[in-house]
Amino acid sequence: MVSTALLTTKYKQKNDLPKYSSDNNNIFPIDILQSQNIDKAATLPQTKNTTTATTTSTSSSICRICNTEKPAITDSESGEVICGSCGAVISDKIEEIDHDWFSFSAEEISNKTRTGAPTSLARHDGGLYTVIGLENRDAAGNQIDTTMRSKMEKLRFWDARTQANSFRKRGLRQAFSELSLLKDKLGLSDTIVEKTAYIYRKAQEKRLIRGRTVLGILAAAIYIACRELGVPRTLKDIAMASNSKPNEIAQDYRLLYFKLDLKIPITDPIRCVAMVASKAKVSETTKRHAINMMRNVIAEEKSAGKNPMGLAASVLYLSCLKYEQKEISQTRISNAAGITEVTLRNRCKDLKKSMLSPSIKLN
Repeated sequence: MVSTALLTTKYKQKNDLPKYSSDNNNIFPIDILQSQNIDKAATLPQTKNTTTATTTSTSSSICRICNTEKPAITDSESGEVICGSCGAVISDKIEEIDHDWFSFSAEEISNKTRTGAPTSLARHDGGLYTVIGLENRDAAGNQIDTTMRSKMEKLRFWDARTQANSFRKRGLRQAFSELSLLKDKLGLSDTIVEKTAYIYRKAQEKRLIRGRTVLGILAAAIYIACRELGVPRTLKDIAMASNSKPNEIAQDYRLLYFKLDLKIPITDPIRCVAMVASKAKVSETTKRHAINMMRNVIAEEKSAGKNPMGLAASVLYLSCLKYEQKEISQTRISNAAGITEVTLRNRCKDLKKSMLSPSIKLN
């Protein structure tokens, strides 16, 4: 019969034994494994200076050692996800999303990239076209023979013919080639170009281009895109760049406005102030004072029914008079705004009567 003291001693020795964990047929004590993993997690940021460890939440991944769902530490250099509690490696295979090459200039990017240009509405085929190169060489860089060269020339010819095999595609090609020229002349951004191409495609689907010039509809679409995106461009600026008459562009603009059911916002006069000040080469102090004056005009609702370019020119001229910039004349500001001197004087008189002090005299 075993004594009670002996049973108690054996029970304590059994409970004091370390607990083991099996991983890949290897047996490790859990206490030693946790201490080693904690040391590894603590020393990881110091040993790898080139990598910044980012903390992310891993709600779906549960640590197999400590059974917790605490945020894990992701090491992007080694590709390991480490438990933030005990330091165990949860996963060692992270998908790499960066480039596998380095580039230091735009030329190297174009040479090393393996993808083409992005799709664009400003191309007649959306940018999803193929081009047969003009060099008569094969994939290895060797010269092709004469018989194959004649076949390649025929392939180039038919490839160019099939890119615009309908009258609609030919019309889009002509319109978007003109659009690329107007982009350079007017200094338009890619966003405005894409918006213009979208409006032109809608007009073509509605068959609004029949009986009208392609350049007139395109200029009207540019004006609508500039109005929607808040870019100060007048009809006269677009007419000068496209060699068209402002009346024809205005007529095409009204057609697109009603037929396409567009919602075009009002031109912001403050943007017009910045544009006129840049053209007239007005000082920064005068321009800021003119912008504050324009805000007061808008708050008093004095800009309703007025030409925004005329209002911008008038507040700029009054600001020049206040800061005594005598080199800025009425002719200079009116030419920068695209209005007449009579319109400038009339707007200045209206502003002086309504808001400003009558002590300022007009030349």
